[in-house]
Amino acid sequence: MMKFILTGAGIASMACFVACNQGTKSADTTEATPDAVAANVDSTVNPAQDFFDYANGGWIKRNPIPPEYSSWGIGNLVQEELYKRLRTINEKAVENPTDAISKKIAAFWKSGMDSVKINADGIKPIEEGLKAIDAVTNMQQLVQLAAKQHNQTGVMCDLSIGQDAKNSELIIAQFSQGGLGLPNRDYYFNTDERTTKIRNAYPVHVAKMLQFTGLDSTAAKKAAAGVIALETILAKSSRKLEALRDPEANYHKMAVTDLNKIAGSVDWVDFIKQQGISKFADTVIVGQPEFYTALSNALKSQPLDTWKNYLKWNLINRSSEMLSDTIANTDFAFYGTLMRGQDKQKPRWKRVLDAEEGAIGEALGQLFAKEFFNATAKKRYENLVEEIRAELKTRIEHLEWMSDSTKQKALYKLSKITKKVGYPDKWKDFSAMDIKEQSYYENMQAARQWWLAYQINKLGKPVDRTEWDMTPQTYNAYYNPSNNEIVLPAGIFTVPGKRDEELDDALVYGYAGASTIGHEITHGFDDEGRQFDAAGNLKSWWTKDDERKFNDRAAVMVKQFNGYVVVDTLRINGKATLGENIADLGGILLGWEAFKKTAQFKKNEKIAGYTPSQRYFMGYALGWLGHTKKEALARQVLTDVHSPAKFRVNGPFSDVDAFYEVYGLKPGDGMYRADSTRVRIW
Repeated sequence: MMKFILTGAGIASMACFVACNQGTKSADTTEATPDAVAANVDSTVNPAQDFFDYANGGWIKRNPIPPEYSSWGIGNLVQEELYKRLRTINEKAVENPTDAISKKIAAFWKSGMDSVKINADGIKPIEEGLKAIDAVTNMQQLVQLAAKQHNQTGVMCDLSIGQDAKNSELIIAQFSQGGLGLPNRDYYFNTDERTTKIRNAYPVHVAKMLQFTGLDSTAAKKAAAGVIALETILAKSSRKLEALRDPEANYHKMAVTDLNKIAGSVDWVDFIKQQGISKFADTVIVGQPEFYTALSNALKSQPLDTWKNYLKWNLINRSSEMLSDTIANTDFAFYGTLMRGQDKQKPRWKRVLDAEEGAIGEALGQLFAKEFFNATAKKRYENLVEEIRAELKTRIEHLEWMSDSTKQKALYKLSKITKKVGYPDKWKDFSAMDIKEQSYYENMQAARQWWLAYQINKLGKPVDRTEWDMTPQTYNAYYNPSNNEIVLPAGIFTVPGKRDEELDDALVYGYAGASTIGHEITHGFDDEGRQFDAAGNLKSWWTKDDERKFNDRAAVMVKQFNGYVVVDTLRINGKATLGENIADLGGILLGWEAFKKTAQFKKNEKIAGYTPSQRYFMGYALGWLGHTKKEALARQVLTDVHSPAKFRVNGPFSDVDAFYEVYGLKPGDGMYRADSTRVRIW
């Protein structure tokens, strides 16, 4: 489900089905460049043993991970091109701001790049917030202040605004678990060596950050211990990653007054009003009621000073990137180096561009789409969507395990999937965003307030199904079950260093058709997406027998991915990653069937020494080109519903019969799975 989290964790974050880490449109290339897939091959690896290492290993050996990154791959290559373009846009805006948008872009860029002022200000930007916390004398005041600061800090819980899962025409306020300083509950309880090391370092880090707020080292150490004890209480009542993937189990619609009954330490009517929501919020959706009961109990059991320190920690933690280098680097040492394996920060100009993308990225996207995604490219991928849709229609019609009644509803839902390709037909109006000649912190707060008001303004109004929740230059895509739509930004289709017209169909059908378009369409029929109907409502449309058959087949995939060891002793969580794994497999199958109808497949002429069929699978693997540090892999296993890139190639390929035929797999090969253990769903 798409929804925006009204917290300081980001300007707007989405919980949705996504095909992570895909491409952007490359700048025009006049010089010949190496073949996009042949150049990456490691010929010392047998593709039947490890296809990912075979298809991408040559590139990986030649391209170590830069110290400021925890991973390096195709998404980074695309992003590097994008950084250069966006920096030019910003610098031109500073030199000659010609309109209201360019003036905002110039003001944001100058404030973010003014490291002299940012360092001189130190903790000053959040002093007012810290003083407000110090002034609290009772728990009622604390809760009111937490509500006021929620958009900035995200303390205690997550409040978002989004479509009602069971009534997709309704926008509603939604509460879910949150309030943790570590990525999720597992970091507070897992006992493996890597997670234990992070947990042991966490109180030391919190104490360091609290010293910036004015506490001496002894007081900061004591305060940090209290904060972590409080967070551990919240973590204990937080659901695991896989449990959050059940939309029915995470849907509890109730009157706000009923939320008061299960979590009475907070006046939730007032909490909502403090966000600026004054109407259309008498009813809310609560994702995890037991979390709110635990939160309410913690407000009674934990000392007021502990809660005040918790607010201070969240305020400085969520603001660190906008404060002095000393503060930002201290926070990075824990979250960047220890947790993700980054040896140093990105340069400031890249970090400012990252922040600008969240604040006003669609404004930049208008310029990007105009220059880098022409009408011919847009038409190519719109047509490819329809080819992929047709292949899924055929596969559904011929499913042996599904009844006719469920098939008809599945086909109807498929026919109603909306496609959005390239860029929006209409753009957001940022004229009211108060970005101007002021501090970087103030400009970021102005952006946050604009986004909060933008989301609140949706309450009580018809759902705008034309809206995009990614910018055109984004190297990503998503399926939104509440709108039953796939959204494919221009950026997702780029192969770095290549014009679109240089890309042969085999590569495109694997790279874009399978790993993006087919992946996103299949999300409408994965373990979670299949529970939403054609109109985008969480509503059962399957027979009980068909549900059982689907779940039995999905269980085969859960078992397969549970068996993959990623780093140390950490294995993929097959249940948590099930939806993405189903979508990967579905995308590969659909892309292959569509590709077999092309002239290139029928001619069967080699390019750069590889057959069209081989280039199809190599094209898919190109979408996951790259490598990742162990620290980041460990974090991904615990927090991400996507399997690591290597297993997004080798895992589903091991279930695709055509892959066996093209590469001649036989028993004993590393990629081989007995026919009886291969996943057969869509």
